[in-house]
Amino acid sequence: MCDTPGLRRICKESYNDPAEVYHRCKRLGMAIVTLTDHDSIDSAEVLRKHPDFFLSEEVTVQMPTGTRMHLGVYGITEKDHAEIQRRRNDFIALLMYLTERKLFFTANHMFSSLTGRRNLEDFDWFASYLPAFEVRNGQMWREANRQADQMAVKLGKARVAGSDSHTLAGVAQTFTEVPRARTVEEFFTGLRAGCGIVHGEDGSFLKITRDIFRFAGCLLNEKPAVAAALLPLAPFIPAVTGFHWINEIRFCKRWTSQLQRTEKAPRMLWDVDSRFEANWAS
Repeated sequence: MCDTPGLRRICKESYNDPAEVYHRCKRLGMAIVTLTDHDSIDSAEVLRKHPDFFLSEEVTVQMPTGTRMHLGVYGITEKDHAEIQRRRNDFIALLMYLTERKLFFTANHMFSSLTGRRNLEDFDWFASYLPAFEVRNGQMWREANRQADQMAVKLGKARVAGSDSHTLAGVAQTFTEVPRARTVEEFFTGLRAGCGIVHGEDGSFLKITRDIFRFAGCLLNEKPAVAAALLPLAPFIPAVTGFHWINEIRFCKRWTSQLQRTEKAPRMLWDVDSRFEANWAS
């Protein structure tokens, strides 16, 4: 369900059918497929039978600064999911687990306001302990993606891309390629070695506005009475998405400017927490 105040009891964040997502990915040429739902793996159950599918999720994580961010965690098991959810409000404990399990994980859409406020120290944590950055997100402003890409290159991070599409229209339009990878294992080996190549679309105001109208259509099919009551608000959708898009641009400009003013590179936090350092060394 949608977690936006006022909408969480009315509509979902996505009406995609997992099987349809998978088959669309295959039709568009994807060799291997994953889904990253927010803090859930339920929708992937019907896809376990496919040998070219691997389980992943997008985890809502609380940072040591008290802010929140989205962490993409890939190639997990059900047991991993349970442990990740148990630890997601303790960033250091979560990092210890992901490192111990040798899971591949990424900082997603760092220059977006979707998860709320950001703290300058958050970028130090990203620089110090996250092995990969999402540098092209199919729903994000092109400049926000470009800034994440520049930071990844400067810090020597692996680079990934994903559609972040909550409707079928954007599925597989933004993706990560590892040349010559034939299996899931080879794909992750290539990612860790920095061989990932990002492809596809950035986001735009028009793209997100079209998606919201698609959501309205899905809501109409699922809950006709609710949708009919909300129909008079439909003309205001472009204004709402426009406000969101302007806020995204302001958020990105604010933080890229602040990072440029403070230091040429984020401060490394190798000695911040001895618990994590000891685990990393082991």
